[in-house]
Amino acid sequence: MKLLIDAGNSQVKFALIDAASWCDLPSLATAKIAQLSAHLQCCKDLDWSRITAVWVSNVAGNLVASTVQQAVAAHNVPLHIIQAQGAQCGVQNGYENAVQLGSDRWAMLLAARALCQDDCLVVSCGTATTIDALNAQGEFLGGLILPGLDLMRSSLLARTAQLKHADGRYAKFPRNTADAIMSGALQATLGALLQQYAA
Repeated sequence: MKLLIDAGNSQVKFALIDAASWCDLPSLATAKIAQLSAHLQCCKDLDWSRITAVWVSNVAGNLVASTVQQAVAAHNVPLHIIQAQGAQCGVQNGYENAVQLGSDRWAMLLAARALCQDDCLVVSCGTATTIDALNAQGEFLGGLILPGLDLMRSSLLARTAQLKHADGRYAKFPRNTADAIMSGALQATLGALLQQYAA
């Protein structure tokens, strides 16, 4: 069984996989990374004696990287750190500096190539939204990074004096401010997706 760790800007997410199953484990706020060892000990589905390898994608910086390495080292399990390369698993990395591509985006491109042999867009919606283009030959053509929905909304609220936080819903023609903000963020994201799809 493998333990997968995805250390993102806001959350560190975990999953257990083997040949027949996938099991999500409770996530941990990236800001609370110092609690990682205790967090993993509390995961009732995590049995270190059954873990054969740990795979990590980390875009959250050096402190997170060293904390994860220490936590895994305590269990003497092989640790694999995902890093973008010039080429791997049928994907050619078209980034100007291949190693600067985020490990999360690289992992998603590799997964997309394994699932799809046609032209495709690889989209991730988290703290940031990424929209990456992969052609049928396995060439990563490049991609966009834009604020995620929550980041768009919170940025607008933080910099606009008269706006108050409220959960809005999508509407084609919003009639209140909360819905207008939510709908604007969704439409901006959708616009970026449609522009890349059309390119």
